[in-house]
Amino acid sequence: MVHTNAFAVTVAALLAALPVHVQAGLYSKNSPVLQLDGKSYDRLIAQSNYTSIVEFYAPWCGHCKNLQPAYEKAARTLEGLAKVAAVDCDDDSNKPFCGQFGVQGFPTLKIIKPGKKPGKPVIEDYNGQRTAKDIVDAVIDKIPNHVRRVEDKTLETFLAESNDSAKAILFTDKGKTSALMRAVAIDFKDSLTVAQIRDKEKASVELFGITKFPTLLVLPGGKEAEGIIYEGELKKAPIVDFLSKSTNIAPNPDPAPGKPKNAKAKDEKKASKKKEEFESASEKHAKEDGKNAGATATEEELEEDATASPDPIVETEKPIRLPDPAPPIPLLATEEEVVKECLGPRTGTCILALLSNTPDIVAGTAVSSLSEIAHRSRLHGRRLFPFYALPQPNPAYENIKSKLGLKDIDVIAINGRRGWWKAVPRESDSLAAEDVNEEKLENWVDSIRLGEGGKQKLPEGLIPEEPAEEEVEEPAAEEEANTDEQVEVEVNADDDEAVKEEDKSHDEL
Repeated sequence: MVHTNAFAVTVAALLAALPVHVQAGLYSKNSPVLQLDGKSYDRLIAQSNYTSIVEFYAPWCGHCKNLQPAYEKAARTLEGLAKVAAVDCDDDSNKPFCGQFGVQGFPTLKIIKPGKKPGKPVIEDYNGQRTAKDIVDAVIDKIPNHVRRVEDKTLETFLAESNDSAKAILFTDKGKTSALMRAVAIDFKDSLTVAQIRDKEKASVELFGITKFPTLLVLPGGKEAEGIIYEGELKKAPIVDFLSKSTNIAPNPDPAPGKPKNAKAKDEKKASKKKEEFESASEKHAKEDGKNAGATATEEELEEDATASPDPIVETEKPIRLPDPAPPIPLLATEEEVVKECLGPRTGTCILALLSNTPDIVAGTAVSSLSEIAHRSRLHGRRLFPFYALPQPNPAYENIKSKLGLKDIDVIAINGRRGWWKAVPRESDSLAAEDVNEEKLENWVDSIRLGEGGKQKLPEGLIPEEPAEEEVEEPAAEEEANTDEQVEVEVNADDDEAVKEEDKSHDEL
């Protein structure tokens, strides 16, 4: 393709016309989603006794924006049971942190559950459906279970263990331990024993005089102490308050207490040094975009068979080199190039951005958005139909514009082989910058790739007819042999070839 200086200047002018703005994160201060960065991750997530799910996102990412309502709904549902957090990877200060977690596309979701050693959590990728229900189910499945299962045959031993220490027992008709009780047990881990007894354990039920299920009973500890039955609603906050007041045991603090000042200063000094190394090693960077938890919980405890967590502290990692910025989409400089790439009788789908001679913010937004989408596709090795800029000096510009009834600036998809085209959706007759932002263009491209939406037939004459192939005279066939034996051999040979060809076609489906 030919890229003249004039066209390069045009694209540069279009990109320069784009407004400079700072994008805020997706989640507000009032959002139920916890905001994280490289500094707060260790204290809020890695050191926590709770299971967490963390979203690594970029504010400009269309898929991240689509996920936001479901993710916030999941956060409200999981409140008090698990942590739902997010990291803005478009923030320069977070890029080393996101890179260390292997984030290559947005949104990336990871479930982080406590490991066997404090501060060394187990991290698993979440690859399930991006709905609130599926996210909630996956996270609940990973909440650690510290609730003891007690039966009639083990009750005496259970009560004899640390007789002076307090115990909480839930009498229930359910077979599995609820997420609520697992969360309560986490709050009192290593300070208050939480147990569960089924209704079918008749001796235990009669011993404590339980008549309805569920019933929560507290044994404050000591030989003379009598059991106290909880009469409140089955919600975490009042249950925790009841257990704390009836046993004089405070729930575990979460998040964990901060580090001593001297340790904090030392960490900040290390982080500052590594940040300088990172910035010098990655002068340029680009935005990246993208998209079931493995192990499941047993009734008693979770399997710890997932891949061990990488050390999430930024200063322990080497500087990360991020990809270069997205190059502008190619320009079609001549009419012949347009026919070869997009308007030929055998060309597939391609995206054309029609650009007028006058730099415009709409054209600049379109070029920038298409460049980013194409660049991310190449980075992730995804096959996508090509994107091109068609400037006004190219004779094909006026031909396409007039025959399709387009504006001076427009974005269309066109398929010469199948004879269809479609324009990018818009709110009004004229194309606006909002119509061609990255999110909307990416959704539109995805719909084309999936075959969604209507298409229009290309008018006659826009696609040049394919030149007729010259007829080549077949050489005269050799005179056939006169013997019946030769004829029979030839027929059999043809039959064998037909069978081979049929078998080959079945193999290839």
